[in-house]
Amino acid sequence: MPLTKSEIQARNVLKSMKPYSPGKPIWEVQQELGLEHVVKLASNENPLGPSPKALEAINELLVHIHRYPDAQAVDLRETIAGRYGLASEQIIITNGGDELITLVSETFIEAGDEIIVPGPSFSEYVFGGQLMGAVIRTVALTEDYQYDVSAILEAVSERTKILYLCSPNNPTGTILRKSALTELLDALPPYVLVMLDSAYSHFVTEDDYSDGIEFVKAGYPVIVLQTFSKVYGLAGIRVGFGVASPAIIKEVLQVKEPFNVNVLAQAAAKAAILDDDHVRKSSLLVQEERLRMYQGFRELDLAYTPSMSNFILVELGEDAEQRYNELMRQGVIVRYGAAWGLPHHVRISIGTPEENQILLHALRQSIVTADR
Repeated sequence: MPLTKSEIQARNVLKSMKPYSPGKPIWEVQQELGLEHVVKLASNENPLGPSPKALEAINELLVHIHRYPDAQAVDLRETIAGRYGLASEQIIITNGGDELITLVSETFIEAGDEIIVPGPSFSEYVFGGQLMGAVIRTVALTEDYQYDVSAILEAVSERTKILYLCSPNNPTGTILRKSALTELLDALPPYVLVMLDSAYSHFVTEDDYSDGIEFVKAGYPVIVLQTFSKVYGLAGIRVGFGVASPAIIKEVLQVKEPFNVNVLAQAAAKAAILDDDHVRKSSLLVQEERLRMYQGFRELDLAYTPSMSNFILVELGEDAEQRYNELMRQGVIVRYGAAWGLPHHVRISIGTPEENQILLHALRQSIVTADR
């Protein structure tokens, strides 16, 4: 007789874990609210779209998708290596940056190990640690969302396995300056692996900054996370990469699935990383529109955190959730900050000039509505 109630038990750790909650897609908001035109400024995507060279590469390979992809992504690794002055053995190709976080967790964390995660930051660092039974040590950013190097070092113990750093940090847009990163790396015990997530590095204009690759070259125990989802505009096909010493990469490769990145993604990424024109246009758009958004927020008397990324953290006050929902009703999707412990904030991705103007107008209307 078939059971009416499942007796299959999932792992106990799942009871304390929260799955990642992505921003709402355009189609869902259109269906829910009956809207024809929706602007999405919630997921830090490239408003200019994908690299044109990547599209060409995909089109050329469409007739070959009946073949398995290269399990080692040799061509892509060699192209990235040439771009950054690395050896291909220092690179691992992953299904977006998220997979790299999972792979590193699976490779290095034993149950009971500790990981350090400054916060608020990207939730997947905690997710990967919890999945492997790690103890999470959260170190708060300062009041203005800067990294506190002293507090991070105080959190290190003999059980510390991994320190996660996100620079520019998601969702605050702030960076860990190169000088502070150097101080931190020099002070850490040699048994602590540092994952430096520099997914948004292409949007940084601050001189005292490093994407971390120079520290890998210098021999520090660092693994750098990079992605093709942001400046290259390939978020929909999921491809990223990690950079570390050959020894670290060799260990991580032991837990990687053989065909984790599809053939179209590999080809697109290989073309996109050489598309200097698209990278330049995408970065310049963000830099120019960041300043215009700042001006708009000041005119609306809204506090914001100056950002080195393609998004801005904006404070809307105690009725932030109400204003977030009002923006949604007006066809503008942003990201509500409660998931990061920031219930008075929203994170707003930088779009095209037209999209940003729509956002500022809708934000003005949401303020009016909330004040009624």
